[in-house]
Amino acid sequence: MDKINCFKAYDIRGKVPSELNSELAYKIGIAYSKLIGAKTVVVGYDVRKSSEEISKALIKGLNDNGADVIDIGLCGTEMIYFSTPFFDADGGIMITASHNPPEYNGMKFVKKGSVPVGYDSGLQDVEKMILKNDISLSAKTHGSVRKENVMDKFINNLNKFYKPEKINPYKVVVNAGNGCAGLALNAIEKYLPIKMIKVFNEPDENFPNGVPNPLLPENRKATIDAVLSNDADLGVAWDGDYDRCFFFDEKGNFIEGYYIVGLLAKSILKNHPGEKIVHDPRLVWNTVEVVQNSGGQPVLSKSGHAFIKQKMREVNAIYGGEMSAHHYFRENAYSDSGMIPFLLTLQLMSEENKPLSKLVEEMILAYPCSGEINSTIENPAGKLEEIEKRYSGGKVDHLDGASVEFDDWRFNLRMSNTEPIIRLNVESRGNIKLMEEKTEELLNHIRSNTP
Repeated sequence: MDKINCFKAYDIRGKVPSELNSELAYKIGIAYSKLIGAKTVVVGYDVRKSSEEISKALIKGLNDNGADVIDIGLCGTEMIYFSTPFFDADGGIMITASHNPPEYNGMKFVKKGSVPVGYDSGLQDVEKMILKNDISLSAKTHGSVRKENVMDKFINNLNKFYKPEKINPYKVVVNAGNGCAGLALNAIEKYLPIKMIKVFNEPDENFPNGVPNPLLPENRKATIDAVLSNDADLGVAWDGDYDRCFFFDEKGNFIEGYYIVGLLAKSILKNHPGEKIVHDPRLVWNTVEVVQNSGGQPVLSKSGHAFIKQKMREVNAIYGGEMSAHHYFRENAYSDSGMIPFLLTLQLMSEENKPLSKLVEEMILAYPCSGEINSTIENPAGKLEEIEKRYSGGKVDHLDGASVEFDDWRFNLRMSNTEPIIRLNVESRGNIKLMEEKTEELLNHIRSNTP
């Protein structure tokens, strides 16, 4: 065996117990502590049924190899990103499978300063150690466990990103999806002048209202209904480990993450002109225009948190955004957050005295987009090549899959790292009909068996 199924490009994720279990978690604890030479590691976990058991086994592995553990318990991923540098720890591990179904679990890893660790930057070495059974204990002492409640410290840290006195007394629907976001919302509520209308706020390991993944259209109805029935000013929904948040305007319309990137870039550049903004290549025209018009410098990066964070560090960018609703902040250890975009959007709506629909209206009209559309096909690499040849008249870029640009429309086509899936994004310059026609045309070619 030369591969462990649950080791992925950016993290560990798999079915429990067939792909991820206590025995493997214990070995990961030993191997990871050896990899980074850890003296101290922060560990936290999400609400899933298997999370506590996996956490205990992971902590035992870390301890047995001499690493002290700061156990922050039930939390969101961004609390690991905050706590690792806060405690000056050598690493941090979040036990979560984010928006995957309930039978899954996983782990996200960072080293000192919350620098991400993916397959190519350490997890492959952990995998090799386990496969070779090279996990003999190298420490002479046994590590300790210290439990810490960091919620108040985490909430206080958010103060550097927004000013509560500048926020209007809005009525806001907040949907935690029975994940971990409800705990943070309860803690921050007293600092905000808004009225929170809470939907599925209690963490529940059974996910009685479906797995929290607002990217799925069928999971948006509860938020939309609550916005409309309460005549709310805004709706916000989070995924399970709340490192992503998703926005709904006062009419109940879901706002594509692409436009939120532009919105946050504009908001940040108001107070930090001239700074660099990193963005992904799937949809770009709106972001580039907004950043340049706001006095910033757009910087293109390959998609994925490891690439965005690396590029941000390289160019010292203040903010990075992906259309997939991952938003990264320099003052947040270059890490993604699901709480900071929520607070910044509230403040921008208040400062501009405009509803969210008005703030994004011009962007949507200027650059209508398809949103990401997935197609499961037999040979994604072959299909990518075929489509690129078919549209050879455009300007092609291979930073991430194939981006093909024409004067009045463009598209990006890229393969999934883990599944036989191809992902399509299309945008146009102010012509929604053209965007829709080209999206349909491309999907017909992608899903057709003949070249």
